[in-house]
Amino acid sequence: MEDIKASSTIKNELNEWRITRWRNLSAFFLLGLCNNFGYVVMLSAAHDILKEKFSLVNDPTLNSTINLRGCNDLSTGAILLADIIPSLIVKFTVPFLPFYINFRMAACVITQIVGFLCVSYSNIQWLTIVGVALTSFSSGLGEVTLMSHCHKYHRENIVAWSSGTGGAGIIGAFSYAGLRTIVSTDQTLLVMLVVPILEAIAFWIIIAKPNNDTIVRHGMSSQDQIITTPKKSIKDKLKLLPGLIVFIVPLSLVYLFEYFINQGLHELVQFDNIWLSHAEQYRWLQVDYQIGVFISRSSAIFFSFKRVWLMAVLQLLNVVVFTTEAIFFYIPNIWIIFAFTFWEGLLGGGAYVNTYYRMADTVPSENLRESLGIVTMSDSLGITVAGWLAMPVHTAICKLPRPIR
Repeated sequence: MEDIKASSTIKNELNEWRITRWRNLSAFFLLGLCNNFGYVVMLSAAHDILKEKFSLVNDPTLNSTINLRGCNDLSTGAILLADIIPSLIVKFTVPFLPFYINFRMAACVITQIVGFLCVSYSNIQWLTIVGVALTSFSSGLGEVTLMSHCHKYHRENIVAWSSGTGGAGIIGAFSYAGLRTIVSTDQTLLVMLVVPILEAIAFWIIIAKPNNDTIVRHGMSSQDQIITTPKKSIKDKLKLLPGLIVFIVPLSLVYLFEYFINQGLHELVQFDNIWLSHAEQYRWLQVDYQIGVFISRSSAIFFSFKRVWLMAVLQLLNVVVFTTEAIFFYIPNIWIIFAFTFWEGLLGGGAYVNTYYRMADTVPSENLRESLGIVTMSDSLGITVAGWLAMPVHTAICKLPRPIR
């Protein structure tokens, strides 16, 4: 009789563990998706925002000069900066502040909602930029908070989070490009308001809450065996920085190169007389890139790659390809551009998930929460530099004669 009761208890505990595991995996996927969604949508909408809100477009069909390029007067790198600088500031400061997770997540949800409303309803340029900046703030605060929160769960939840952020790329870029074919930019952004509501549901309802001061030992598949993690002062957290440079530098470089391509060069690559307009080409290149990101960010559970620096080198080669194409128009078919863009996304997503997956293996458990939070600055640092570089390069290339493909 006791054996039957023990067997029944074990079976119930196993079922409970399975339910909890899938709740957490689903929640972290949704949190990654919702957290990055607004950021992705703003970048996908960058070309349209500049055209509709700022009226900064140069249409070569209205000019008698055959060599004129169809450029926005202002690079989409400007939208990139508004979409990343608040996130960068958050990531440089928040990891060293107290970890009030419920307050942080409430701020994420509210600022993302207000950001969408500002961009959608505003006809004033500065308020549009404020809206973009608010979505950036939400994304940055959410990433640094939730990546730090991952330390209390099995490392497979890092993959779920990374996969969700990749999913945000596909769903965000694809939904924007699709909706824009039937409704306006403003109406499209209003539809996106469902996303922060879903983020709130994932965090406060779906995810299973761990004990406050515990973390999972490396390799554990459940939370039955836990250790206590002490509170760290700002000084203690700053001491972790030198040991994290090996993670920060390669990831920053990968993001520098890929966002220089996305926001500095993609809008300068133009194929005439095909089934896509120039604006549509930009939108669908963003979708293509995000598909690559999603696939690679979901891959670490099957295989991992330690040499992230090699991904940075390969991404630099992509910069060379896209820069020369933007100048000379020598690639004969847009499908080749789609292939390179997909490869670019694979490298970017792979660098992201493999960096954090490797940290879960190598960083001591007692330092993992703070370390994960600190390293989140890497992508924002690289993206910010890319935004600044994209604007003068965009201007310089736009002044060149337009080649004939």
